[in-house]
Formats: sequence, structure tokens, C-alpha cells
Amino acid sequence: MTAPLIGSAEAALFVGDSVTAPSMHNAQPWKFVFRRATGTIELYGDPRRAMHRADPDHRALHVGCAAALFNLRVSAAHHGLQAVVRLLPDASDPWLLAEVGFTEPVGDDRDLADLYPALRRRHTSRFPFGDEPVPTALLDGLRAAALLEGCRLEVPDPWHVDTLLGLVRDAEQREEVDPGVRAETAAWTYDTAGSAHTAASAAGAGAGAGAGGGGAGARPRRDGIPAAAFGPRGTGGTATVRDFGRARPVAGRDRAAFEERPQLVLLGTAGDAPTDWLRAGQALERVLLQATADGLATSMTSQLLEWPELRWPARNPVAGTGHVQMVVRLGYGPQGPGTPRRAVADVLHVL
Repeated sequence: MTAPLIGSAEAALFVGDSVTAPSMHNAQPWKFVFRRATGTIELYGDPRRAMHRADPDHRALHVGCAAALFNLRVSAAHHGLQAVVRLLPDASDPWLLAEVGFTEPVGDDRDLADLYPALRRRHTSRFPFGDEPVPTALLDGLRAAALLEGCRLEVPDPWHVDTLLGLVRDAEQREEVDPGVRAETAAWTYDTAGSAHTAASAAGAGAGAGAGGGGAGARPRRDGIPAAAFGPRGTGGTATVRDFGRARPVAGRDRAAFEERPQLVLLGTAGDAPTDWLRAGQALERVLLQATADGLATSMTSQLLEWPELRWPARNPVAGTGHVQMVVRLGYGPQGPGTPRRAVADVLHVL
């Protein structure tokens, strides 16, 4: 029997890199299990951290977990191993999203390893970008990155951008009149200073319970969106970033004019099943890391995708994008602050 190529220390290292991935409201809805006997890592979705109102079918949860899976692949490549992934390996357990084994590199994995420096530089930026257009060569590179993961990245025409901006405004209005969605968003946002809680309260927040200040001695939050990452309030009605300050107003928060015509790209898949969502999440993270490596700032515009009646009109009926899995905003501007991450010990179990 061949000895496993990784042990507990390597598994912890890989998972530590994995958890830098983005996820809806930074809920970090993942769990990892390392099996020492086989040297494999299993990735599970954590339903306690699901958005049951905004993401009832758990599509966004799958996308976020798959982004973490892609980071694990990048980490393995950086450390001289090749990750061998099986998606949804057990039909009887839908929360087991992937099983990852490790081999010596079969071919040149530099395209993954080269993305490693971007893992901790990539942050969601909810700040205005400049008006400088993203060069066509960079956009072509991002299209190629999505194709490597079996997905398609489309750069919408101006008329399509206008449609998307209208859908964003529609989504914001729908959230304003839906108390359940508003409460769910508020549960995952908090003031930068003073908010503390335990891991258990974070899990409760995902189920709709309030999260926020904890008692004396409670540790600072390691999830969610702190006020420092809200960015400024937009003026002019063209900002495509989600305004988390609506759920938790912050005194003295700046206002700023966002770009008049944001540079948006759409990530799409041919199908819309859990396997497609897992492919999309890996493609999303590959695109985000490549954009970061290219000197671009990024944010995600997911609010219009959380309403089924708005998600289908987001596609381009001419180009045939298929099912839109994410709308990404690109540009030149601040990378945005980092958001807290759960400790490896909280998300990795060794058996």
C-alpha cells in the first residue's frame, strides 16, 4: 500500500490557504475532514452557515465552497503536489461536495502555482474604481481562465450593462421590502469595533438568529462583513456593490461617486445543477486570482442572482451565456481591506 503523500501538517497548511476564498456575506460555509489513513481531504458544505432566505437552494453556498476548493488546488500546486478532485463523490451525502487526493505532479502545474501569491492579496473591494478601461488582453486572459474550469466568461455590451444595473436596483428594492432577507443580511454584518461572539453564535446567525456583540471575554468575530469593509455609500445610483451599510448604518461613513459605467463580466455555465455550481465556484476563484495577479481590483455583484425572477434576465440572450452564476466588477482601484477568517482548527477535523 502506498503511503499517503500528506499528513496532518500539510492538510492544515492547504486548508489555511483554502479559507481565504470569498463566500456570500463571508459566512465561510465550509468544513474539511482530513483522513490520515488515505491522505485525502473531504470538503463539506455547512448548512448552519447557509443563507436560507437569499440562497434557499444553496447555489451560492456551493459556489463559495468551490472557491475554497480551488484555493486548495493552488496551495497543493505551490507545494509541489497535484490535487485530484472528485466532485460530489457520495450520492447519499449531498453535503459532501468534494474529495481531494494528492499525487506527484503529472504535468506542468505552474498555471496554478503561479496564482499562489494572489491568494492573500485578493480582497473584495467595495470602493470606487477609476475610469481606465480594462485592456482587452487582460479580459481575454480572464476568459481563458474561466474556460480552464469548464465555464464561460462574457464581457457584456453597453446595453447589457444597463440591463444589469437595472436588475441590481430592482434587487435592492426587493430586499428593502423583505424583512427576512434584511434580517439575514444584518446577522452577518457588524461594527468593526466591539462586536464579539463565539463560533456557535455565528452558526446561529446563519440560521437567522442575530449575531453581533457577545459577552465579556468572547473572541472577536472571524466571519461576516465588518463595517471597515462596507466601503463608502454610493452617489448617483450606479454602484453595483452591495451596500451592507443599509443593514447596519455606520456613523460618519463616507459617500463617494462610483464609476459611471462599471466594467462587468458574467460567469456562466451550460447547466444549473450542483456540479455546475461547483465548477463555477472554481472558475470564479481562478478568475479573481488571475485578475488580482494582473493588478485589478474586484467585487462581486450577486444580489440580482438571489431572486429567481431577476437571475434569468441577467443572461445575454444573444450570446447564450447559459446560466449566470456570478457577476463580477473589475477595475483599477483599492483592493479593499481583508475580512476575518475562521481559524483552521475551527474548520478542519482530522480522523
